[in-house]
Amino acid sequence: MKKILFTLALIVGTTFAVQAQTISKNAIGLRFGDGDGFGAEISYQRALGDNNRLEADLGIENGNRFDGFKLTGVYQWVWNIDGDFNWYAGVGGGLGSISFDDDFRPNDDDSETFLLAAGQIGIEYNFDIPLIISLDIRPELYFGDFRDDLESDIALGVRYQF
Repeated sequence: MKKILFTLALIVGTTFAVQAQTISKNAIGLRFGDGDGFGAEISYQRALGDNNRLEADLGIENGNRFDGFKLTGVYQWVWNIDGDFNWYAGVGGGLGSISFDDDFRPNDDDSETFLLAAGQIGIEYNFDIPLIISLDIRPELYFGDFRDDLESDIALGVRYQF
C-alpha cells in the first residue's frame, strides 16, 4: 500500500512539476514591430514573480520626414500552454516624442510629445538555450495632436534570457 501511495504521489508531483512554468528573471533583446513607424525596439523583461513580469521597450526612429522615440512599459501575466510554450497578456502605457516635417510648410519643423495607453497579448517559446522567441500584438491608443489614434503594433521578439 505504501508503494502505491508513493507512486501515486510521485506521478501527481511530476505532473505539477511539468505544468509549472518558469519565466526567466531577466531577458533583453529586440522587438521587431510595425504599425507606428518605430520599427525595431530594444526590449527588456524583468520577472516580478512566478507568473508576472514587467517589459520595457525603447524604439528610436530616424527617417527622411521624421525623427522620434517611444518608451513603453507593460505589466504582463504569463501562463503556460504546454512545455516551453507560454502565452501572456498585459496592460501598460508610455510616452514619446516625434519631430516631423510639415507638408504644407516645407521649411517648418513641427514636434510633439505624446502619451499612450497599451494592451498586449502574445505567445512565446523558451528554448533550451537562453533564447526566447515571441509573437505578440500591442494595440496602442495615442494621446497627442499629431498622434491621436489607435494603432496595432504586431511584433516578433528575440531575447536573451539570464
